[in-house]
Amino acid sequence: MKKRSGFAVMGRLAGLVRPLAGFMVLAILMGLAGHLCASFITIFGGYAVLNILGFDTPVTLTAAFACAALFAALRAGLRYGEQSCNHFIAFKLLALIRDKVFRALRRLAPAKLEGRDKGDLIALITSDIELLEVFYAHTISPICIAALFTAVLCVFIGSYHWGLALLALAAYAVVGVAVPLLVSRLSGDGGARFRGKSGELSGFVLDSLRGLAETIQFGQGQKRLAEMNARTDALSIDEERLKRTAGRGTAITNTIILLFDLGMLFVSAGLYRSGAAGFDGVLIPTLALFSSFGPAVALAALGSTLQNTFAAGNRVLDILDEDPAVAEVSGKPETAFSGAAVSHVTFSYGGETVLRDLSVPIPARTVVGVVGRSGSGKSTLLKLLMRFWDVQHGSVTLSGVPVAEINTSGLRAMEGFVTQETHLFRDSIRSNLLIAKRNAAQEELEAACKKASVHDFIMSLPQGYDTSVGELGDTLSGGERQRIGLARAFLHDAPLLLLDEPTSNLDTLNEAVILRSLHEERADKTVVLVSHRQSTMGIADTVYSVENGRMS
Repeated sequence: MKKRSGFAVMGRLAGLVRPLAGFMVLAILMGLAGHLCASFITIFGGYAVLNILGFDTPVTLTAAFACAALFAALRAGLRYGEQSCNHFIAFKLLALIRDKVFRALRRLAPAKLEGRDKGDLIALITSDIELLEVFYAHTISPICIAALFTAVLCVFIGSYHWGLALLALAAYAVVGVAVPLLVSRLSGDGGARFRGKSGELSGFVLDSLRGLAETIQFGQGQKRLAEMNARTDALSIDEERLKRTAGRGTAITNTIILLFDLGMLFVSAGLYRSGAAGFDGVLIPTLALFSSFGPAVALAALGSTLQNTFAAGNRVLDILDEDPAVAEVSGKPETAFSGAAVSHVTFSYGGETVLRDLSVPIPARTVVGVVGRSGSGKSTLLKLLMRFWDVQHGSVTLSGVPVAEINTSGLRAMEGFVTQETHLFRDSIRSNLLIAKRNAAQEELEAACKKASVHDFIMSLPQGYDTSVGELGDTLSGGERQRIGLARAFLHDAPLLLLDEPTSNLDTLNEAVILRSLHEERADKTVVLVSHRQSTMGIADTVYSVENGRMS
């Protein structure tokens, strides 16, 4: 995780408010007016007391009571308006940030997301982004309101004596600036640790749920539960530490407020005794300070509450700022498929070389088979053709054009890729098929499923193509999921089919139907077929053997 200061995170997050700046200004103005109303209710009470005691005041007794009643009513309406604007801004921006994060994940996939903890990503997309609501609804406008409110109250109190204005300014600065900075320093990196452990716990829970059957089968339930409890306890300790710091911050804030209130009373009384201020210069400034700490207290609480928020914001910014392993291409001339080639390719994952000087010609309208032991680089070859990664040496071309110079959308349209593990969304079979072609007619769905030898199975289900497959397709067998993945590829109807162990989970009968379909498709399709099965290689025009990343 990239280390950013709280101010850097705040600046980046605040920059996202630009599209809703009008609502933010409205929220600030209503918040300022509301806090002034709240303070002046007490001040008008002071004027009423002075009026009763016979002192000259800016308003009559009746006007003082009337203004207090009016300001009380206005305070309620303005507070509601301020909160409505702030939360409107917050929820709009959370939707915007989620959209940005999903776009970033799409940009980073698949290379930068392979091996990433999915539970941690889910925690980031859900709880981390949700925590940013504190910043947008309860941070930006309170800071602006506190600054403006401090200026107004210091001018008002200073109208009685400039020394009292300086004392009030010191009070607001200590409570609203010094205390939150102190609490933030006391919290240290506790917020970042808490968010990190929270994401790890989410990943552990998701992993435990997915592996529940294996946990029960091998009697590891107690061990798994003990580890979950240990992680939860560690998270609770971090949270307790943050809460304790927040409590100390509240105690410090309240003590400082009391001391400054007493200080205002004693200083103004001293000015009264020296003749530098009248009795109204004692009562009104003291009451004004007593009733005006609301905006500063709101800032004091941020020292602890923003620790989690900034940690969450930092995690979100890490995703938004991360560079993809492969940049998408657009604006290039369209390319028509007329064959592919892998020429003298060397490729490494980190420091581990997977392919070494590998060359595979893939002429149009042929079936090219690739065999080899597990880990020899066969699947990596297909991913390079898909341009999930860029090669370090050599070239991967389609129609004589390097894949890095072909529009990404065009490349995806020319290629159909079936992996060893078919991912199915928690939706109907129909929706899972339509991912390949959104406007496909029922006849097209059925034709693709017949080629994949899965149509008869689908029709045997109670709801046919509208049957739900469950989470991750867990209501279907591995072979059924694999055949639906093949049906997607047939429906996509790309001129280049990349098939990674497409029949590994199938019986001999279903394999024969699919191989016959592939044989019939060869008239206008090019197929790269990776498989361990010799029976699958029977339809290949040319078979290449890859061992330890080299052609053998």
